[in-house]
Amino acid sequence: MIPLEQQELAARSRVYGLRGEADRIQAELAAAEEEWQEWVIARRRVDTVLAPSSGGATESQAGADARDTDTRPAPGNVAKPKSQVPVWREQMACSVLSVDYQRIVRVLADRVRLGQGPLTCQEMASVFGMDVVPARVEALRSKAKRLVARGWLAELTPGQFTLAQSVAWPGDGS
Repeated sequence: MIPLEQQELAARSRVYGLRGEADRIQAELAAAEEEWQEWVIARRRVDTVLAPSSGGATESQAGADARDTDTRPAPGNVAKPKSQVPVWREQMACSVLSVDYQRIVRVLADRVRLGQGPLTCQEMASVFGMDVVPARVEALRSKAKRLVARGWLAELTPGQFTLAQSVAWPGDGS
């Protein structure tokens, strides 16, 4: 019979091994999701360029804008949890973002309002009360990079994220 200590050690070792594997898979998933979103954007842009010009450029652009944002009514005028991040435009409300993206924008808007500097993804994970493990940090990095690509955030120094100059969060005095 195996002593209890050896069984405990074996179980702990298995847990650590599975956690490491889960972290690796989460990071790989985040990278795959980012690549997928880039292909979605590329396809939309190609569709817009190749669309028949019978309706004119404004109609084609309106179709692209409609695909970029979810125009269906949502409860409380808030985006659905898995919705895409729309390209930021003047007077666009932050409520079009999903809750996860709103959290990132809210934290960075608060830092701008308080005159504090940008945040790294590790710091964001800590602020959100997440475990600062590679999978969580990479998931945040993927979201932050997507927000930068869509004009909501700025990355002035690699890995340091802040609110884009033109973006205003409700209640920040802008």
